[in-house]
Amino acid sequence: MPRRYPRRSVRGCSPSFRGALAALLTATAISACGAASGRAPQSPPADFPVAVSSSFPSSQRLAQRSDMVVRVTNTGRRTIPNVAVTVTNPSFGDAAQSFGLLIPAQGQGQPIIANRSRPIWIVMREPGPCAYSCRNGGPGGAATEYTDTWALGRLAPGATARFDWRVEAVRAGRFAVRWQVAASLNGHAKAVNAAGQAAAGRLQVRISSSPRRAYVKNDGQVVYSP
Repeated sequence: MPRRYPRRSVRGCSPSFRGALAALLTATAISACGAASGRAPQSPPADFPVAVSSSFPSSQRLAQRSDMVVRVTNTGRRTIPNVAVTVTNPSFGDAAQSFGLLIPAQGQGQPIIANRSRPIWIVMREPGPCAYSCRNGGPGGAATEYTDTWALGRLAPGATARFDWRVEAVRAGRFAVRWQVAASLNGHAKAVNAAGQAAAGRLQVRISSSPRRAYVKNDGQVVYSP
């Protein structure tokens, strides 16, 4: 049970003491709130030049596993605070999950849909080192608390960070995937290309409705047809 203090112990304090006590309690509360938020300090405004290349097979089949790779090279003279990549569907932005889309809203008299986001690809492995969580079905080491965003930490001048998503196609059709590079998760640090614009790009993919054919060799190896 919390200890109770007599009112006279506070009432007897001088005005200056009560003011100092109030200021101390306010400062303590603010620092506690900041510590509880778990967010990194904001990065100062700055542009960090980068060179980015990306790859993703433009022709895929249902049940085919592929790698989408984004490579970010720091072409500037300063270390990038925390290089990150956000992946979205350009038609839906962050309203849909990464590598996904939104199905139409329910019509009148139809059951209510709690979540309209559906996958185009299932993410089998996320970027970053695969530690305990990843080995047990959790996200990769680059996962962040930000929607559709992965980060690999500081990037020294001349160094390259490789973001690799292993995915499996589960929906046929023509789709686009948009990626954008950031120099930090907080603040105003920006990753820009040689033209001084945001470092971003788009990849077009066609997924065939016919899955790849597979057979098992005598030695147990699974072989897929082209």
